[in-house]
Amino acid sequence: MNITVIVETTASVLLKIVTVRIVSTMKLSNNFSLAEMTKSQTATRKGIKNEPSTAHIENLIHLAETVLQPVREHFDKAVVISSGYRSPELCEAIGSSSKSQHARGEAADFEIPGVDNKELATWISKNTEFDQLILEFYDEGDPNSGWVHCSAVTEGPRKQVLRASKVEGRTKYENIIL
Repeated sequence: MNITVIVETTASVLLKIVTVRIVSTMKLSNNFSLAEMTKSQTATRKGIKNEPSTAHIENLIHLAETVLQPVREHFDKAVVISSGYRSPELCEAIGSSSKSQHARGEAADFEIPGVDNKELATWISKNTEFDQLILEFYDEGDPNSGWVHCSAVTEGPRKQVLRASKVEGRTKYENIIL
């Protein structure tokens, strides 16, 4: 009986090691990895598992190929991901919805150092098959303010373009044309 337990434990540990290695090295596209799309300081700090399913990984690949990689190639600069996949538990821990597109692997928040976030959002709106594009907390005249949220879906993208801002302490979303 003890031998069976040791074998099962060893197999479980080896599977976890293999899984960690795959996650840390898996490429979603030429310039984007699964590791950068799942990294979360909040998850680490709070001990929350932030591990996407196979379906979520497929969605992340679609997002990388449809939006992120074209952005990287057009601007020829590193795209800094601040939030990619978030497990439902992680979404709730940061005050987001567990139904967020981040929780399905369909969305990322990002920016490119040295590129105005409005310019970035405008290029995405005119050149990619995005689902939802949000210019978040951008202050006109401050090119480094805010960030871009963008999602991609495999069927029926809405092509919704919004701006998020704080109004009386609450986040307000409004449709915009870029």
